[in-house]
Amino acid sequence: MNIKRKKLGQKTYFYLEHSLREQHKVLKKELYLGTEIPTNIEEIRNNFMYEIMKEKYFNFFDAIRKTFAEETRAMPPSAREKYLNYFMIKFTYDTNRIEGSTITLKETAKILEQGIAPVGKPLNDIKETEAHRKVFYTMINYKKGLSLPMMLYWHRLLLGETQGDIAGKIRTHQVKVAGSKAEFPFPAEIETLLREFLQWYNTIKKKIHPVELAALVQLKFVSIHPFSDGNGRMSRLLMNFVLHQHSFPMLNIKYTNRDSYYNALERAQITKQDKIFLLHLFRRYLKEYQKYLSR
Repeated sequence: MNIKRKKLGQKTYFYLEHSLREQHKVLKKELYLGTEIPTNIEEIRNNFMYEIMKEKYFNFFDAIRKTFAEETRAMPPSAREKYLNYFMIKFTYDTNRIEGSTITLKETAKILEQGIAPVGKPLNDIKETEAHRKVFYTMINYKKGLSLPMMLYWHRLLLGETQGDIAGKIRTHQVKVAGSKAEFPFPAEIETLLREFLQWYNTIKKKIHPVELAALVQLKFVSIHPFSDGNGRMSRLLMNFVLHQHSFPMLNIKYTNRDSYYNALERAQITKQDKIFLLHLFRRYLKEYQKYLSR
């Protein structure tokens, strides 16, 4: 995306220009900026890119959903169960690893499939691996909408055996994320922000695309940061709860992709520009399920 100058007489006009390929054609999209480059050009650029890409992404996502549904319906029940278990193991490994767990993918599979705990690994890491499976299947079987009691219950399941003093409880102290410049709400603000979050969700959930809703749920929840610990894991569970409820394949944020994921999240939080994170997650989702578009 480039800034173009157009001169008419003595005046210069500025435009944002973006080129994209549609089938065998190269199309150009322009947005008029004015006679001067606006000071919030980065925000305008992100919004322009989002509007250009949104329709294209959503068409891809709907095609992914259709093919995924066809594939899932064709599976015998035992194969569906195996697929779900495979995803759960990868998701449990990556979401915990992002938060500092020392358990490897192979060890995660042994813990969850065979009940074999690795030697020399912290007991809390093993317990939180087992707890995440419990929360995951609780999420899969939950049929109602988001609510505060539900979120508190999931958090209690997640950390109840390792951090019982904070599990299922709204934090009463200020928090910081190591290495991040993002700032989080004061404790006195959290209950109001959670109420507003749930009101927003209930108002918007049928008005926007489910993948967009899932990404926003993750971003808004983790930006409130209502718990002393476990906010990232909870936000990714809530994202997959939304995807699963709308029959879209769930998304695993891989540990190996954590840097770009955290960078997009932090930039969105600092600049208050949700679309930075949304575009990142859209690209990640499309890359993960590209296979369904080639069938």
